[in-house]
Amino acid sequence: MLDALGLDNLEETVYRQLVAAPSANLEELAEAADLDTYAVSAVLSALEGKGLVARASAGQDRYVASPPAVALGALLVQRQDELRRAQVEMTELAGLYRGSVARRDVADVVDVVHGTEAIAQRFAQLQYSAKKCIQALQKPQAAVVTREDADEAERAAIERGVRHDIVLERSVFDTPGIYETIDSGLEIGIELRVVPTVPLRAFIVDREIALIPLMNGEHNTVQDALLLHPSGLLDAIIALFDLIWTSAPKLVATPEGTVETAADRLEPLDTKVLSLLLAGLTDASIGAQLGLSLRTVQRRVRQMMDRARVDTRLQLGYEAGRRGWL
Repeated sequence: MLDALGLDNLEETVYRQLVAAPSANLEELAEAADLDTYAVSAVLSALEGKGLVARASAGQDRYVASPPAVALGALLVQRQDELRRAQVEMTELAGLYRGSVARRDVADVVDVVHGTEAIAQRFAQLQYSAKKCIQALQKPQAAVVTREDADEAERAAIERGVRHDIVLERSVFDTPGIYETIDSGLEIGIELRVVPTVPLRAFIVDREIALIPLMNGEHNTVQDALLLHPSGLLDAIIALFDLIWTSAPKLVATPEGTVETAADRLEPLDTKVLSLLLAGLTDASIGAQLGLSLRTVQRRVRQMMDRARVDTRLQLGYEAGRRGWL
């Protein structure tokens, strides 16, 4: 757990041994840590250099741990300073990058990533850098990272509050073990939808950058990918995702643990709000009828408009009829 402060596993093990003891010599530490004395001696030298251990006053052959609140606190402050400096540097680099993007010509808005390892690395970088949302169009046989690595990255992103919206091509369900993967995804908050086919594979991060894996038809593997920067081409990929997502039925887990498709439907309360709205009632009257505040009614109507991707209430009525919400 102390690797974030620059300690490796051996250093942490020996330091913990000393924290739990009044003092210890080289042989005692080696026995407790199941290490040879040469290894422990090197670790103690490293810990001394970091201010985490000192020689006991009772004898030069015995060691004591420095108080964790003091010694580790100093390391923590040092790391925080390093992070702040890195944050400043990142902000400056981001400004330079935005300036260079503005000067790019058509050929520069797409980077070609060659090789499975490079694609997997770029995929992981995008996943861990996400701040708001990850959107994906997924076809079978297009994995660029292992399932374990993908699960770890997804959980880390969701813990940061990153929304995951993923559209699956129906043929994905032919993949062995896919139902367990889908169940675990639904459990951690990923929203999944399914369509008969998706036209391409896409991985969109914060609607600002996208990775497009390219399938090698001969070997049935992903060997190359396109990295799309802000441009009209990226806008087109995002619009394509939005179009597919809007009409795709949602996947939900049943109490029995199976997965079934569910139509794009509203919550019961939203259905009542929408029904009264289309009947001509004002927001205040709807609130009085349903026991809701005016602000709550307006917020729920706004959410339905955002979900339907419309700008007016008249358009909302049309979309509600087209989607079968009422």
